[in-house]
Amino acid sequence: MLHSSPVLPPLDTLETFARAARLGSFSAAAEESGITHGAVSRQVSRLERWMGVRLFAREARGVRLTPEGMRFFARAEEALALLGNSGERWLPRRNKAVVRLSVTPSVASLWLFQRLPKLEGNELHVELTLEHRLADFGEGTDLAIRCGKGPWAGVRALPLWQEKSFPIAAPALADRLGQRSDALSLLELPILHDSNIEGWRRWLAREGVDYTPRGHDRRFEDYNLVIDACAQGLGIALARPPLSDAALASGRVVAVSPRTLDYHVAFHLIRPDDALRSPAIEFASRFLREAGHDEATIAAFVAPGRAKT
Repeated sequence: MLHSSPVLPPLDTLETFARAARLGSFSAAAEESGITHGAVSRQVSRLERWMGVRLFAREARGVRLTPEGMRFFARAEEALALLGNSGERWLPRRNKAVVRLSVTPSVASLWLFQRLPKLEGNELHVELTLEHRLADFGEGTDLAIRCGKGPWAGVRALPLWQEKSFPIAAPALADRLGQRSDALSLLELPILHDSNIEGWRRWLAREGVDYTPRGHDRRFEDYNLVIDACAQGLGIALARPPLSDAALASGRVVAVSPRTLDYHVAFHLIRPDDALRSPAIEFASRFLREAGHDEATIAAFVAPGRAKT
C-alpha cells in the first residue's frame, strides 16, 4: 500500500521499527512480531525512504541505530506510548495468538463469518483483510483465500471445495418461468454474474448458446452481491455451493434448472512456501476440517515449506 501523507510517517512501520531498535536485530523483531525477516526489512526501508535518512546501520550481528535513528526512536516511543494508552485498544488480540488472513468479501460474508468463532476458539484471533488483490505474504499475511485455477508460483494452494453450479432465482422469478428451464427460456430474464462470466458461458454452451452479456444483464464485482441481487429479483444467477447454500436453505432463492456443471474455477486456501507459524498451522487445520478435507490432505498442506536457498 502506498503512503500518501507528506506529514505523517507510514504508521504501520513504526511498531516494527521500534521493535528492531529495542532488540538490535531484524530477526528478533520478526520473531516477536510474528512476521518474516524480509517483512521487517521492507517496513524499515519504507520508513527510511519517507524520512530520507538511514535509521539503522546494518552490521554482521544485527543492526544499530544511526544518530538520526536514535532521535527518531525517542519520538516513535512517545507516539507508541500515547497510542497504547488510548481507550480504543484492540483487546481481542491480548492473550491470543494472531493469525492474519487475506480473504475475498464473498467467502468472508457467505461462509467464513458464521464459522469464525468456532475456528478461533479461545486461543486464536484472526485479523481479516478483505481484498481481491493477490496477498502479499511478505507483509505479514499468514494465509489467503483466492479464486482461480492455480497453481501459482511461489505459494502452496489447496482447492477448498468442488462447486456444482446451477441456475437460481428469486421465487417470484421462478414462478414466471414455470416449468421451463431450457437456456433460451432463462435468457428471457436478466443474467447476473460477477467479474467472471465464464461460468454462464459454459453452462449455456451445453445447449448451443453462445452467450455475450446484454444491456439488461448485470455484473457485480463480488459474488455476495450477485446472491443479494438474485434474491431481490433482479435476475438469474448461478449457484456456487457452498457460498449459495444459506440463500437456498432460507428460500431466498430457488433452483430453476436441475442441470449442474462443475464450476470452472475454485476457491483455494493459499500459504507461502516458507514454514507456517504455529497459530497459522492450527487455524489452517481447523479451517480445512470445516471445509471437509481429510487429515492426510491437511497434514500435507501445513507441513514445513521448502527451505530457502
